[in-house]
Amino acid sequence: MIDGFALMSYASLIEPFRAANTIRGTQLYRWFHVGLQGEYAQASNGARIAVDRQVGDTIECDMLCVFAAGNPAEFRDKKAIAWLRRIGRQDVTIVGISGGPYILARAGLLEGHRATIHWEHLIELTDEFPQLAINTDLYVIDRRRITCAGGTAALDLAIELIEHDCGVSLASQVSEWFIRTEARTAERPQRLGLRERFRTANDTVLRVLAVMETEIETPLSRKELARIFDVSMRQLDRLFVSQIGQTVARSYLEIRLEHAHKLLRSTSLSITEIGVACGFANSSHFSHSYRSRFGRSPRSTKKDYSNPRMLAQEPNQRG
Repeated sequence: MIDGFALMSYASLIEPFRAANTIRGTQLYRWFHVGLQGEYAQASNGARIAVDRQVGDTIECDMLCVFAAGNPAEFRDKKAIAWLRRIGRQDVTIVGISGGPYILARAGLLEGHRATIHWEHLIELTDEFPQLAINTDLYVIDRRRITCAGGTAALDLAIELIEHDCGVSLASQVSEWFIRTEARTAERPQRLGLRERFRTANDTVLRVLAVMETEIETPLSRKELARIFDVSMRQLDRLFVSQIGQTVARSYLEIRLEHAHKLLRSTSLSITEIGVACGFANSSHFSHSYRSRFGRSPRSTKKDYSNPRMLAQEPNQRG
């Protein structure tokens, strides 16, 4: 467990195995916790979990899970990477959860395997490791390498693993134990569609929003958007205000700022680079717009997310 790991991801993976033990009345599964150093690992919300072993220890296990969140691209602990490589040469299944697949990639453990990762880390992972076969599934099981997007997707993964080990009956009981009445298969998408996120069924609005999410670095003007979809600028604004409660320009700015917020949290790009990547002509405009939207500066956000122990203070920390 790397400091700043998401507690939701951890609990979603481990609790189904605990439930399987309880339902069967016997110890089908047991686990221990490994930390980088010290007596505990700290989750993103400040919760601490006592560790039983330290990175570098000789361990015996069937499966090793790596939990990471925050910005895993900044994790470069040479001792931990070397330790993972050694374990990777053994008869052990290695699992990366949330940002964990980034750590596995850095250790060279995903070469020749299909994999996934939390959508916030996808761009930077594929930029740094273009040779890897990365997709946007909830989880991927490929021989002795398993990767999972994290959050509640870890629950779906754990239940599939229980079904593989112990059969459909126990897996179904565990699923019901956690009020999971509908199974999500591995290939389900990680994010809601535009229709669900913006709560509109208007085809024109949805098509314009799709273009906005694609054209972030070089934003299109209202005039260009109206021309593409063969409507007047006034008609387009009226549609947006009636359907999602704000103008085209405001909607586009919100999309770009949300993307910037994501990049600040989960990449190693500089603030200037992020501003450019999100279509801002200069740093001053970016900082002013960002502060107006989030109530803090881009620098403040990046500083907090580069320090895992500060994440407990962040009110909008993801699962």
